[in-house]
Amino acid sequence: MAWPYILLGYALGSVPFGLLLTRAAGLGDIRRVGSGNIGATNVLRTGNRGLAAATLLLDAAKGLASVLIGAALGGFQAGLWAGLGAVLGHLFPVWLALRGGKGVATGLGVLLAACWPVGIIACATWILVAATSRISSASALAAFALAPIVALVLGNRPVALLALAVALLVFARHAENIRRLLAGTEPRIGSKA
Repeated sequence: MAWPYILLGYALGSVPFGLLLTRAAGLGDIRRVGSGNIGATNVLRTGNRGLAAATLLLDAAKGLASVLIGAALGGFQAGLWAGLGAVLGHLFPVWLALRGGKGVATGLGVLLAACWPVGIIACATWILVAATSRISSASALAAFALAPIVALVLGNRPVALLALAVALLVFARHAENIRRLLAGTEPRIGSKA
């Protein structure tokens, strides 16, 4: 039965670290800054790189922890369901009226725990595209588009299905970014927009 593990992952994934850290640092509500997103890229727009890095690591850690805890409790497949739940929790946290982040760091954490070669390649893709384009959304879209293919090449069909589900969610949450990318107006990493 998948639901208990999805709910476990959802509970872990729904912790809004970007919001909690910026409030604790006295920077107010991150949802009133830049894009209004609770993720690391928007936290970087506060000018506090340390908080952005902490948000990135904690958001990834909740995805990773969800998979590992789910797998410890119910086996490999349970871990995958928990990972999906973590991404859903980050995207649609009940505590924030279902308005969460875009799932990038959490999704990468899930992939790292589910199948570390897929996660490493996705992270490396993000870094490579970010270094060349300086556009966070393009980096995320490239990383998550590649992940299901890598999992299939490695012969890991369950992880490929999870990676595809996560990719579809990430792409859906990046709909505005995709429009701006096509228009050439997407802001670069570190900009205040």
